[in-house]
Amino acid sequence: IVAVPSSNCYTFDNDNHLVDFTYLVGQNFEYNEEDLVVQLCKDVQRRSQAGYISFGRFHSFLTGSEPIDYIQRFHNGDLVNCETTFKKMGRTAQMSGCICSVSYDERMCRVVAELAIPCAQSGPRVFKGFTVGFHPRSSEVFQSEQIHTSLYLSAMSSLSGLVGKPTFKVNPLKGLDVMLTGSGANGAMPTTLSPTVLTVNWRCEIIRSSPYEVNVSIPVSGYDPIEFTLTKKCDYTQRGWATFGIISCIFIVMSSLLCCGGFIYKTRVEGLDALPGMTIMSAFLDAVGRGDPNSQASWVDRRYGTI
Repeated sequence: IVAVPSSNCYTFDNDNHLVDFTYLVGQNFEYNEEDLVVQLCKDVQRRSQAGYISFGRFHSFLTGSEPIDYIQRFHNGDLVNCETTFKKMGRTAQMSGCICSVSYDERMCRVVAELAIPCAQSGPRVFKGFTVGFHPRSSEVFQSEQIHTSLYLSAMSSLSGLVGKPTFKVNPLKGLDVMLTGSGANGAMPTTLSPTVLTVNWRCEIIRSSPYEVNVSIPVSGYDPIEFTLTKKCDYTQRGWATFGIISCIFIVMSSLLCCGGFIYKTRVEGLDALPGMTIMSAFLDAVGRGDPNSQASWVDRRYGTI
């Protein structure tokens, strides 16, 4: 897991290793020959009779090219009021690590200060350009009734082949059944135009007052793995469709047995006429079988004939 630095005073080197300069925030780097002071991650100042005049504000770090490691841009200042001519473009200060040299570019309204910054041990190597997002958008805490959630993965196409199959760990180990499915679980290459889907299927088996933690790790060849944590509340157990099917089958069988038993009892004790609907059915069959007496000869004529 890559911890977010506590300030914006950080950058990435040319190998995408995270370098945090938070401990140097506000530290002065002075250049006596030109009487210039750089406060790292804050501003650039130039000494005058009234003290220090700020003419550059820190904006962000950028990764430089050799032999320059980092570029720190300063904006919203004023160097001898020349910004009015250059549409307030601001200045940049290029730093490769005390102030080693300072140069001024009056035409571009820019000062370049080279610093010798003591770099601490490099942090983790970050796989830049990789994103993980929810669809649809939701929080990271999931309720008991939500049995699955989908994550969309994307990366730059030139680096998508480095992404491997994700793995997961559940804390605590028992109580939550988890399974990963989807194209993202099979190791498909995620791109910005064709993201992969990682579906997290989970089912509560043991009720727990605090949420379960699902730690997902996505390996990236040559980089530190991408790790994140999902949490799920289990206020009640989820048996799933299997339990529903079993209960339904038991209900159908019991209903059939009760109906059959009731019919058999009725016919044994009260006869067929006691069964529901038998009276109506008997009357219907009798009416159909007798025919119309007005359209036929009497039974005497049919039996003995006519004279």
